[in-house]
Formats: sequence, C-alpha cells, structure tokens
Amino acid sequence: MHGLRNHFVIVDARTDPFVPSVEEVIRICDPETGVGGDQLITIEPSALADAFMRIINVDGREAEACGNATRCVAWLLLEEAGADQVVLETRTGKIECKRTGNEEVSCEMGAVSMDWQAIPLGREVDTLHVDYVAGPLDDGIALNIGNPHIVFFVDDVDAVDLEALAPSIQQDALFPEQINVGVARLLASDHLQSKVYERGAGLTTACGSGACVAACAALARGLTDERRIRVSMPAGDVIIDISEEGVATMTGPVAYCFSGSI
Repeated sequence: MHGLRNHFVIVDARTDPFVPSVEEVIRICDPETGVGGDQLITIEPSALADAFMRIINVDGREAEACGNATRCVAWLLLEEAGADQVVLETRTGKIECKRTGNEEVSCEMGAVSMDWQAIPLGREVDTLHVDYVAGPLDDGIALNIGNPHIVFFVDDVDAVDLEALAPSIQQDALFPEQINVGVARLLASDHLQSKVYERGAGLTTACGSGACVAACAALARGLTDERRIRVSMPAGDVIIDISEEGVATMTGPVAYCFSGSI
C-alpha cells in the first residue's frame, strides 16, 4: 500500500509470527532485490487493541510512529472487519482510527510534546527556538509525536536541499536518537507546505507525523490561530486538526497496490 506515495510492505503476522532480521528487512524494502518500500510494517496480535502495528525502517531499525502507515494499516483492518472504527496499538500507545471516506482514514496521532527530555534532546534547550544552525536553517522547533522532529520555517521549501543538510543534523549530539528534519512554510492561515527527511528512510514524498508537528509548530510560534490546517507535501495533502489539549488528528488518503506472499 501507499499513503501519498509513501510505500509500505505490510505483513499480516497475527497468525504466523514474522520477525525478520535486519538483512531481511533491507532485502525486502530494496526494489532491486525484494518487494520495495519505504518501510516494512507488521500487523501483530494485541490484547489492548484490534491489532499491534510494528514499524521498521529500511535500515532495519524500528520507528515509533508513521502517520501514513497508520492510515494504511487502519484501512486494511476497517475493510476486513467491515467497520468504521478501529484501534491500533503501537510502541507509543493506542491510536484511534476512523473511516472518513472512500480510501480515506482519520487517525488520532496523540499529544505533541515540546519537553526537551521527551523529544529527547541531548541537553536542555528552548524547544520553541532551538539554538542550532545548519547552513540556511536556524531557529528550529523541536517536538515529539511518538517520534522526534525538528521543524524549520523557511521562505522557500523547495529551495532547501534537505538531502544535503539533514544527515549531519541527525548525527549531532543534540539529537541522541537522531531526528526527523522538516522544513515548512505558512502559505495561508490554514495552509502549510512541508517537506521532511526521515530517520532511516531519507527524503520522503509525504510524512504524516511531520505534517502533524508542522501544524503544531505553527500554532506554538503564533504564526496562525487555526486549529484545522491543510498540509501540502510533495505527493499531496492531509488535514491536521489540533485540539485545545494539543492532540493531533490526521486525515488523509490511502491506496492499495497489490498483495502476495513472502
């Protein structure tokens, strides 16, 4: 499946356990040697929800959150059950997901934290104005929505070479668990443009968690008062709703590609 061209190999491991080695993950996600995908997802049994979703990056390391993958897995379970709502368990908690249209799903991604220890950062800093400079990028905002992000507001998203800048940012000691690096621009009070370089995945055409934190960052900075924001990414748009409590809900499309067996 894919969510805004963010492709996933999704394995149903609820009946037959599937615990791939790092080498197997790399092979499966490589389009030259396997199925090809941006991440490998396993659907596993859960005592707390309808299913447990495990997210594995192309380098074999687990990720805590992925909005696009969450929508895809939720859609599969919604279709299977003929239901309009499912709950997924992840490493960071439970996610409530609802059917909102034809191949469109809404997921409550959880509360966004700006606590430096929760992100986590290597030292105490002002997370609303991170004192960090990388070429044209400075004055970032650090946030966590199950996975860590830093967002830089820029005048021209497309002019920023994230593939050149992000790897060194991710390796900095300030980010002990590395970090997803995003750039964003406010196009209107209820419309953002965003681009994200993800940990373990690289530059993506869409990043659901990145869209959530970009909307929250714009609110936190006082760039907008809107709590429903359309976020445009290279592959398309999602709608982000931010509650008064800082909980982000993402609504966006999913697409089914094909199925098979490994």
